[in-house]
Amino acid sequence: MELRVLKYFLMAAREENITKAAALLHITQPTLSRQLMQLEEELGVKLFHRSKHSIILTEDGMLLKRRAQEIIDLTDKTEQEFSRKDGVISGEIAIGCGETQSMAFLSQQMVSFQRNHPLVQYNIYSAIADDIKERLEKGLLDMGLLMEPVDIGKYEFVRMPKKEHWGILIRKDSPLALKPFVTPEDLAKVPLLMVKRDIVKNELASWFGEYYDRLEIAATYNLILNAAIMVQNNVGAALCFNLGTVYDNLCFVPLSPQLETGSVLAWKKNQTFSPAATEFLRFVRNAL
Repeated sequence: MELRVLKYFLMAAREENITKAAALLHITQPTLSRQLMQLEEELGVKLFHRSKHSIILTEDGMLLKRRAQEIIDLTDKTEQEFSRKDGVISGEIAIGCGETQSMAFLSQQMVSFQRNHPLVQYNIYSAIADDIKERLEKGLLDMGLLMEPVDIGKYEFVRMPKKEHWGILIRKDSPLALKPFVTPEDLAKVPLLMVKRDIVKNELASWFGEYYDRLEIAATYNLILNAAIMVQNNVGAALCFNLGTVYDNLCFVPLSPQLETGSVLAWKKNQTFSPAATEFLRFVRNAL
């Protein structure tokens, strides 16, 4: 498989139309059709369901789309790492980040580092810890800001200085919004939006104790913005960190007893970094 053909495939998959994709690629429609058919022959699978006016990915096509994007991303990252001038720190640093106030600390380090190395750019990938770890394993990220609890046996890490405090995000017209804190008993009476990661659910189950089996889980989520929209529309109260974000008609109420979570900046053991990533990591460790 050639990178050029994978890029053709990704464009066709995105547009779901051979004619539009060919125009965007500045090649003829027959040329693109021929390249895609040759790719199918090479792989021995059918990548598209074809109709008169559109094309739709098959299951094999969806798998190739994911793999092709990873290959292109890794190729672009490699080119960035080698596009440096002698003696000058430049290139892209790819960092995966969960939703945490530790991002404020990391952002401050990014700004300070870039003042000294203005040719450095950052590629930030926002996701839950499991997705970030997967991309770390594939080499698509240099390092990841991970929320605990997380299995970091394969990683080196530095611990972030700030702890996250759990609570609920609730509508201001809810009776719970009037409380200075909420208890497990309080939350056994309302629909809840629960975080998606099983390892975090286990931590919350320990906090809820005997009340955990009585909970009404209305939905699960992985990023807080969608959860906040669901709270606004009265789907339920979201169990989450206090990220300091202000939402119209919503408020944050802490848990009691208090529940805290830490975070780490992690990277693969024995990883070979680009000069930019090496210097940035040294910069962050010195700041800590």
